[in-house]
Amino acid sequence: MATRIDGKAVAEDVLAEVKRAAADLQARTGTQPGLAVILVGEDPASQVYVGSKSRMASECGFHSVTHRLPADVPQADLLALIDRLNADPAIHGILQQLPLPNGLDTDTVVGRIHPDKDVDGLTVVNAGRLASGLVGEAFVPCTPAGCMVLIRRTLGDDLSGKRAVVVGRSNLVGKPMAQLLLLANATVTTAHSRTKDLAALCREADILVAAIGRPETLGPDHVKPGALVIDVGINRVPAPDKGEGKTRLVGDVAYAPAAETASAITPVPGGVGPMTIAMLMANTVSAAFRAAGETAPRF
Repeated sequence: MATRIDGKAVAEDVLAEVKRAAADLQARTGTQPGLAVILVGEDPASQVYVGSKSRMASECGFHSVTHRLPADVPQADLLALIDRLNADPAIHGILQQLPLPNGLDTDTVVGRIHPDKDVDGLTVVNAGRLASGLVGEAFVPCTPAGCMVLIRRTLGDDLSGKRAVVVGRSNLVGKPMAQLLLLANATVTTAHSRTKDLAALCREADILVAAIGRPETLGPDHVKPGALVIDVGINRVPAPDKGEGKTRLVGDVAYAPAAETASAITPVPGGVGPMTIAMLMANTVSAAFRAAGETAPRF
């Protein structure tokens, strides 16, 4: 039976390091890490996410501000707000909560964030830095960054000789995940919805990362005996056993059968999820270190 990777415990370790780093930076330089979160509209899930991010920023000792804008805000006004935050020396990280309401162009809005304050790692500049191997200068999207922490803590920093398969090719997870694994010397294959004989390809992986957004799509036939499985998926599915209309969260991997074959696996919930917000805090404190002319810590 596979080892269950406790993402919540690892996230708590990362957050403890973030808090220490933030306190140290402020004590030595007077710089308090600052995070600004922008929420447009009243999407319930986005409101929950923004609330949790803002609370965590405050717990880490950050200067935390939240800008809530109506769904019909003109794009020019949203861009003007981002410009002001870009110019504000008290703000080191800017997070635009997605998705945006209809009528707002995501690429234009995200692209307006200064790359050095792009703690979500979504601008093309940070994507280019990562793709060029400039990981020390790039802000890596928080979910793949968190996955990489879990992988390193399980297998070590150097993945030479390991075969990795990333199922998913999104700009948010799949592509940066593949880049991070390459930088750790793994041999990486990116698979997706049009990959033929996906199960056979996945069975070659020593490290299998599932990021396809389809509930329990990958099962034991996709897992090489002894593989490390990182399940990025968060899918809500019906749970009639809990009562009428009830749901439960599952990953992209069928956990129980895959755990019989894997050596270690992340659960859903409690695996990758807690790491995402922890790495957002880590990116923010790193941005503050850079702004103060200091070498950013490694998390």
